[in-house]
Parts: sequence; structure tokens; C-alpha cells
Amino acid sequence: MVNEFDSDSSRNQYKVVLIDDEDVIVEGLQKVIDWDKYYCKVVMTACDAKTGVQMIQKYKPDILFLDIHMPDMDGLSMLSCLRADYPDMQVSILTGYRDIEYAKRAIKIGVTRYMLKPSKMDELEEALNAMISNLNKTLGNNQSAETDKSSEASNSFIVRNALKYIEIHYTEKLSLAEVAENIYVSQWYLSKLLNKYVKQSFSDILNKKRIQIAKRLLQNPSLRICEISDLTGFNDVSHFSKTFKKLENITPNEFRNQLRS
Repeated sequence: MVNEFDSDSSRNQYKVVLIDDEDVIVEGLQKVIDWDKYYCKVVMTACDAKTGVQMIQKYKPDILFLDIHMPDMDGLSMLSCLRADYPDMQVSILTGYRDIEYAKRAIKIGVTRYMLKPSKMDELEEALNAMISNLNKTLGNNQSAETDKSSEASNSFIVRNALKYIEIHYTEKLSLAEVAENIYVSQWYLSKLLNKYVKQSFSDILNKKRIQIAKRLLQNPSLRICEISDLTGFNDVSHFSKTFKKLENITPNEFRNQLRS
């Protein structure tokens, strides 16, 4: 479920998003906090992570109240994916789970406050004050060292997710846009991260993975070259052969003949 509100207001300075799979929590947060008092406005609420991601990308909120456990995605994983595109977004976690590992992960990715449900009014107000204070400090300034550290952790997480997605889907007609969409980052940012952390472009990473698997399959004499081309996700045999020779300096047939000899 999604609730959208009029986001045009000259008085309200900060946009707020609430994401929790419990309707009563979302409704309660809207009612119990005097948002106008803090010069904030709730511009959107959502009850599942997937919709929440879409709305965050649409509204680009300054402040996020987020649940951890939701049916479609772990809230912290969702946040890690979004962190790179929204490094200054202030986040407070609301959860019913007393798990220290979740708290550690939350701190690592730069969560401002980690609160257990049911949260008291003074806890909510303190969290909101802390987030607003952080936002005020960053206005007109560069990101702090702490923000840089959390962004670095988020970037590494994004790269690992991208490589994992390629590892699973390399046999398909895969594109950079598809990978980026499935790990909730922009296409240009993912390309930038791959070049920074892996020192390779998306196409190079994908082709190296495909050729790595092709070399194993070429050891099976019962498989024809065209079959191996299909199994490793290439559009046609010609493209497969050209890519193989580019990376291995020999053709697939020559590679197979070397194995035989």
C-alpha cells in the first residue's frame, strides 16, 4: 500500500518517507509526530520495500523511517543498495527484532538511530532531532568522513550484488541496465562503481565470466561449438568466437584441439 501526499509547501524544509509493513506503525508515525514543528512533511508512505524503493527514487527524501523485516526484502539490504545514490539521506530504523547483528549492519551503513518497537515518543523526537541536525550540518558542506565511510561500505555492497547477479544470469541476454534495475541503483552509477572497484567495464566482466565457463564446456567433446555459444549466453557463434579469441588469443576450436593434444 502507498499513500502519497502533496509535496508542494514553501514552509516545509525536509521531505520524509515512512516505510513499514505494519499499517498501524505508518499511521501512528504520521499522527503522533508534529511534523510542522520540525519543518518536515511526510511526502509518501509505503508498506513494502519494492514500492518504497520506487517512491524514494521518485521523491528523493531527506529523512527515512524504515522497518527491517518486510515480506519482499530486508530493509537494511534495501538501504545498502540506495545509499550510494542518496548518501545524505538520514535514516532511522524501527524494528521489533533485538538482534545485535542487525544493529551492527545498520551502523555500518550510516543509520542515524536504531529503535525497537514500540518506540516511545521521546525516542522518536530525539531521532528526528538528530537527523535534522545532521542535515543542517551538511547543507552547503561536503560530506563528512563518517558519511564517506558509510558510502564506501554501501558501494562495496552494490558491487558484490552486481557481480552476484552476473554470476547467476550470465547465460541470459544480460544488460547493464537490467543489473542496475535489479539491485536498485542507476545505470551510470553502477558502471562507475564497476570501473572503480573491479577495474573493468560491465561488458568485460560479463564476457570474462562467459568465456571462463566456455573453457570448461569445451573440455566436453560431445558439445558442439554452437551449443557452447548458446549455453554461455552469446547471441551467435561468430560473436562467441571473436570474444573468445580476443580474451584467449586463440579460437574455441584451437583451444579444444590443444586440449586433445
